[in-house]
Amino acid sequence: MIKIRGKFIKEKHLKYIGHLDMMRLFDRAFRRSNIPISYSQGFNPQPKISFATALPLGVESYGEYFDVELKEKMDIIKFINALNNQLPDCIKILKAVYVEDKKSIMALIKWSTYIAEVKLINKMSKQELVKQIDYFMNLEEILITKEKQKKGRTKKTRIDIRELIKKLDILDYDDKKIIFKTTLKTGSEGNLKPTVLINSIDEYTNIKLNKDSIKIQRLELFIENDGNIIPPI
Repeated sequence: MIKIRGKFIKEKHLKYIGHLDMMRLFDRAFRRSNIPISYSQGFNPQPKISFATALPLGVESYGEYFDVELKEKMDIIKFINALNNQLPDCIKILKAVYVEDKKSIMALIKWSTYIAEVKLINKMSKQELVKQIDYFMNLEEILITKEKQKKGRTKKTRIDIRELIKKLDILDYDDKKIIFKTTLKTGSEGNLKPTVLINSIDEYTNIKLNKDSIKIQRLELFIENDGNIIPPI
């Protein structure tokens, strides 16, 4: 198996295209670039491309990843240039390497780092903001309510998200807004959206936030290796 792992950005107006549309966009780009991509067998062959994790609609990212299988090896620089020539300006391949990992990139991802900017409803000093975030991060449990439709009925479940929050820092603030940097659980073993985190901060602390004003960027995705979190490439 010949597999390349690539890192790309998704920004500006293309943050509003969904995951399925992005997959189709990459499929077309690979076809037009003449990269010797492998396809599945059967009546409806599909390109052997897998993406790390779906990015929420409206979120920019500077650290998205994909795996692609090739029929034969090619120069990495030629691979990157050929693909970038077919992709729109707001999606760009930053890096690519050959990998021997048999696990899919989707199965490997464990954490994401985000920046979240949100407007403040009540003015607070930096000292008080830090105090409230320390209080929040020292809570033994942070419960949220999840709703699920089943047989025409809404089932509500209380879930503890504390273990899904690895890190939460105040990156910047003023009288009108606060910017958080946070590392959250991502992937099949647990997944926490930054909007849910913001809602929980508003609920559990004295920091009152305008939840309709949230702007989010994903900075990086991480895998775990010997207890450490590191980028996939």
